[in-house]
Amino acid sequence: QVQLVESGGGLVQAGDSLRLSCAASGRTFSSYAMGWFRQAPGKEREFVAGISRNGINTYYTDSVKGRFTISRDNAKNMVYLQMNSLKPEDTADYYCARGRSTIVSTSTTAYDYWGQGTQVTVSS
Repeated sequence: QVQLVESGGGLVQAGDSLRLSCAASGRTFSSYAMGWFRQAPGKEREFVAGISRNGINTYYTDSVKGRFTISRDNAKNMVYLQMNSLKPEDTADYYCARGRSTIVSTSTTAYDYWGQGTQVTVSS
């Protein structure tokens, strides 16, 4: 059984930074792509960033390019999302997810394990 636990969310002002962390259980962590998604109130869950199993390839939704950075440490079974220059529209619950394969996808259906989420609120 795989468990994902996010941390690092909080209430910040526009322009501030936050670093989200995701701790994963399981010995096959490095075999799968990982992703970060977010869901704002009343909206569908959307892809934010993804990273290949070896950390070489990263992908971002357009609205966060240049501001967010995804990374992973396979030795520690950790995935991170560094969020800089935060905007009020970044306010959402952020979820870490494990891909079903080595391929990064923007679709929620391509991920089989999800964390419980961590809340990020950006005030203007």
